[in-house]
Amino acid sequence: MNNLPTAVRRHLSALRMLILMTIVCGLIYPLAVTGVAQAAFSDKADGSLIKQNGRVVGSSEIGQNFNLPKKDPDNADEAARPDPKFFQPRPSAGSYDPLASGASNLGPNDPDLVKTIQQRRHDVAAFDGVDPATVPPDALTASGSGLDPDISPAYAYEQVNRVAAARGLSADAVHRLVAAHVDGRSLGFLGESHVNVLELNKDLSKLS
Repeated sequence: MNNLPTAVRRHLSALRMLILMTIVCGLIYPLAVTGVAQAAFSDKADGSLIKQNGRVVGSSEIGQNFNLPKKDPDNADEAARPDPKFFQPRPSAGSYDPLASGASNLGPNDPDLVKTIQQRRHDVAAFDGVDPATVPPDALTASGSGLDPDISPAYAYEQVNRVAAARGLSADAVHRLVAAHVDGRSLGFLGESHVNVLELNKDLSKLS
């Protein structure tokens, strides 16, 4: 090796380092991290999937809609209709598509955003049978990702009477179910209290 030209020795050293780092960073490290994740946080590492009757119905970390089936499946212009039998999530600027995650990027004074929020306020109030002035902010505004899986307790409680009536259940029973699904702040001080919509709807089906 010492008899090789300096340039060749440097290239061979670089090649050995490349092979070593590829093995360490591209194989050993990912396998180690995956092993630790599966051992300590297997549920989260697998996507926090929620199953019902043995079938995956979604992830507790990704918001999704709960709409009625389209009257005409081939009509792309047909407006989505929320299903009154389910608790509804926050609005989504990306139509709850994980591949289109993002916000509208409209400023708070943008006329289109103001008009959209006003329309949402009217629609949500009519759908839930409440005063438009009482509709919580998270029922009107999409999250930054468009995939927020949680809603505020206020929005969940607003929907209780509508869901109970649509399913033929007592409002008290549905109210208690919501209360059981209210999660407090993380570590007691981070964020706000919230309700996971998918988990709530899953248990709602059991209640029904």
